[in-house]
Amino acid sequence: QVQLVESGGGLVQAGGSLRLSCVATGRTISRVPMGWFRQAPGKEREFVSGSQWSGGSTSYADSVKGRFTFSRDNTKNTVYLQMNSLKPEDTAVYYCAQGGFVAPVSTQSRDYVYWGQGTQVTVSS
Repeated sequence: QVQLVESGGGLVQAGGSLRLSCVATGRTISRVPMGWFRQAPGKEREFVSGSQWSGGSTSYADSVKGRFTFSRDNTKNTVYLQMNSLKPEDTAVYYCAQGGFVAPVSTQSRDYVYWGQGTQVTVSS
């Protein structure tokens, strides 16, 4: 079974940057969807960005477009989320997730079956 481990969260001042990493172990499939989600206290989990392990297009939530960048290193089974120009509203626990089958990238958390433990991102005003 696939296991996902996120890292790179922390406390940063508004306008700063963080880079999140998600390392996948176990079996992976090149064209299954990989996504980053976040969940703030009292709010539902929301899609941030995602793509397939290889190929395909990258999707971004409107709230992060132009500030966040999704990338991959397939040789390391790792996906990244570069977060620039961070805002206090970006504060949340960030999760990486992987779908179980070859499919287009989905913005719905129910379409992902493997999840990391999450990493906290806190952006101060």
